[in-house]
Amino acid sequence: MLKTILRIAVPLCFAVASLPNLQAQNDGNLFNGKDFSGWTFFMRGNTDPAQTFSIADGVLHCTGKPTGYMRTEKKYSDFKVTVEWRFPTTMTKAINTGVCVFMQDRAADAPTNSVWPNCIECQGMHDHQGDFWLQGGATCNEPITQGKNGIKMPNPSAENPAGEWNTFTVICKSNTVEIVVNGKSMSKITGCNNSSGYIGLQSEGGPWEARKVTVEPLP
Repeated sequence: MLKTILRIAVPLCFAVASLPNLQAQNDGNLFNGKDFSGWTFFMRGNTDPAQTFSIADGVLHCTGKPTGYMRTEKKYSDFKVTVEWRFPTTMTKAINTGVCVFMQDRAADAPTNSVWPNCIECQGMHDHQGDFWLQGGATCNEPITQGKNGIKMPNPSAENPAGEWNTFTVICKSNTVEIVVNGKSMSKITGCNNSSGYIGLQSEGGPWEARKVTVEPLP
């Protein structure tokens, strides 16, 4: 009986040890167009995220209020995340959002009005897609050039007009982060103090919608 158990146990242990690191690699869709499988939420004041994020006709809708985010349940490293999103044609002022990478867990004792954990915010605000904001203690080699924790993009905006889809890509290789908008490299930071974490989408002031959110591993 013991020999039989050992014969079974050894191959099973080998199989488990040989599994790839699925927490760090996934080359498929993060958004399935149907539900929020694989995502979790945090909203300022612990409000109901269903009042902010919704899905209709395969498209993700965000009202932008209150401030908060949806993030992946898994952590990723060495990856490229791409979001196809747009702002409404009714936009009368710049709407703010962003893609957060290398996002860490919120501190257990963090107050509910403190929204952003340690992460790199890749700015999604209209006409500013390419800026960086270092949130919650995140750092990098490049100097701060706007506000207390912002790094302004060196290039003019590459966004399409409101109502048209934009392809927003963030390339994370080791501890570097690069933002590419509609195929144009906008900015890059190096030496980040994290090189892995969750991927987040921000609710921060105004409505936007996304039809595609994908991630693929980098070699």
